[in-house]
Amino acid sequence: MNFTDLMVMGLKNLLRRKTRSILAITGVIIGTCAITVMVSLGIGLSSSFEEQIKSFGNLHTIDIYAGGGMVMDSGGNQKQAKLDDKAIAEIGSFKSVTAVTPMESIYLKVGIGKFVAGVNVTGVDPDVFEKFGYKLKEGRNLKGNDKNAILFGRNVPMWFYNPYSNSGGYNDSGEPPVNVMSNRIKLTADQNYGERSNSDISGGEKVDYPIYDAQGIGILENENDDTSYTAYMNIETVKKINEETMKAQGNYQSKKKEYTNAKVYVEDIDKVKEISAQIKDMGLQSFSLNDMLDEMKKTSGMIQAVLGGIGAVSMLVAALGISNTMIMSIYERTKEIGIMKVIGANIRDIKYLFLFEAAFIGFLGGTIGLILSYGLSTVLNAFLGSAFGESMGMGGSAISIIPIWLALSTLAFSTSIGVLAGYLPAKRAMNLSALESLRNE
Repeated sequence: MNFTDLMVMGLKNLLRRKTRSILAITGVIIGTCAITVMVSLGIGLSSSFEEQIKSFGNLHTIDIYAGGGMVMDSGGNQKQAKLDDKAIAEIGSFKSVTAVTPMESIYLKVGIGKFVAGVNVTGVDPDVFEKFGYKLKEGRNLKGNDKNAILFGRNVPMWFYNPYSNSGGYNDSGEPPVNVMSNRIKLTADQNYGERSNSDISGGEKVDYPIYDAQGIGILENENDDTSYTAYMNIETVKKINEETMKAQGNYQSKKKEYTNAKVYVEDIDKVKEISAQIKDMGLQSFSLNDMLDEMKKTSGMIQAVLGGIGAVSMLVAALGISNTMIMSIYERTKEIGIMKVIGANIRDIKYLFLFEAAFIGFLGGTIGLILSYGLSTVLNAFLGSAFGESMGMGGSAISIIPIWLALSTLAFSTSIGVLAGYLPAKRAMNLSALESLRNE
């Protein structure tokens, strides 16, 4: 018999015993639906974790911190690792590192007319800062020739208030009270600048802090990561402000410049962990959002394994149902098997016939189960997705995701389960004696 004959005969045999076939197929449907939806929930959770991590910042960046590490010098002696210009240059030479910038911060009072705000101003290298890929809401990025230009984080413009107003000068419109892009800006380390009281904040001798003119050039887009709460300037300008502020306070000490932190951009995201390890080998501390993502992926992987295991139990029960169906079919078709052997049918065709029937039960059940899984996934996302996304702080989010590889794998798995469940019954049918089959019948 050719394959077409086997297929036609197998379908007729399944249709002759509709109730038993439907029950076996139903078992596969339930098993397929269970394992697909369970795994899709794990994938949805993993995807939500990744989206949440990405909202915190760029997965290509590494934050570097000084302190705590020891390295060997050329003489074989241990020395404290330093985050200085030499270390910055060495890190910049690493393969896949596109940009590296030292960072220097100072907390300044920013004034626009009668409005003021306390802002953490971070100095960066303007020549490479654009390579970090921060998206702009409006305006432009820092450039190499910028001196007193300020790039504001998304939330910073909302912090301005009028200290001479009883309401603080805030409004309920959700819009910033001032335009940081077009108005004249004043910067100073005097935390009482623009306030009702102009006495020194320490309560001691008044300090004559310098006041600097500045111009807003842009506002960053992201409102969830650390950039949204910071303003950025040319690092040379921030160094100058820091030095002049310490001189005004009378505690300036000239020393070789070291940085407390820096930021690295790695072009190839797969190299982030490798670069991070190299930085740690230099005696410096490093942190990347990929570290958090790896931990979350491990957690979601464990959850997927547990959920998949629960679904696999349902599929095991379905496999037992298929095996039982095929065994009972052999008992009922003993005479038919005997006649097929007597008239010269190939015993392998008999095995293939039973294997086809079992595989068809697995395939049909898997197909219907997969269709139902997509429907159930849509319902879960519609009714639970928003609540789940809000609990993750991300708004609407898919709680169940069925990628094409999962759909194809599930269909192949259900068909394979059918073949495996039908193998022993098929082998038994192949080994039945023709005379014994006819005699028993």
